[in-house]
Amino acid sequence: MTAQDIVGAEPGGSDDHGIAVDVRVRVHPGTDDEVLGLVVDDFGDSAGYSVDIGENHIADPARRWAVLLDTGSLTFVNSDALTPE
Repeated sequence: MTAQDIVGAEPGGSDDHGIAVDVRVRVHPGTDDEVLGLVVDDFGDSAGYSVDIGENHIADPARRWAVLLDTGSLTFVNSDALTPE
């Protein structure tokens, strides 16, 4: 089950400069860390909240996109780290 299934979004729909599920992308374009991959999930509205309990920081905000890299690794990034291939 993907995040789209949970929230009822359409895979392949995009409101983010051509980035969407099933779109090939460059991750960290123009840097030494640039890699190619395929967007496999969009966490959309469920991404972006950090977790703090009192003064204890538990977790940073989640990233919006899950990208399956051509190397076989899975990475999670925000829109500013992607460009369509």
